[in-house]
Amino acid sequence: MGSLLNRVLFGEGRGGRGEVAVTVYSRQGCGCCEKAIATLKGFQRRYRLVVDVVDVDGDPELKARYGMEVPVVVVEGKVRFRGSINPTMLERLLRAEGGEQATEG
Repeated sequence: MGSLLNRVLFGEGRGGRGEVAVTVYSRQGCGCCEKAIATLKGFQRRYRLVVDVVDVDGDPELKARYGMEVPVVVVEGKVRFRGSINPTMLERLLRAEGGEQATEG
């Protein structure tokens, strides 16, 4: 599910410098998860984000760890948001992580 969802929402073929790695631990049917993914998609218009969406229900360990807290958003290996994304904090974080601003074209 994750790779198909990634292709649909975030495209393929990303790689290179200046990108920020983001993982969203989520589950199907979660409205908060959908909102978090939409927020990240909006930020991709301004920043170079590589986003991986992981369904916690597909892995018993992830389900036990994050099950009731989804979405959990990990930026560059650190948990940064649980339950929702604060767009202002995300903006500051992306600037601090050195995410290059995407060029519109």
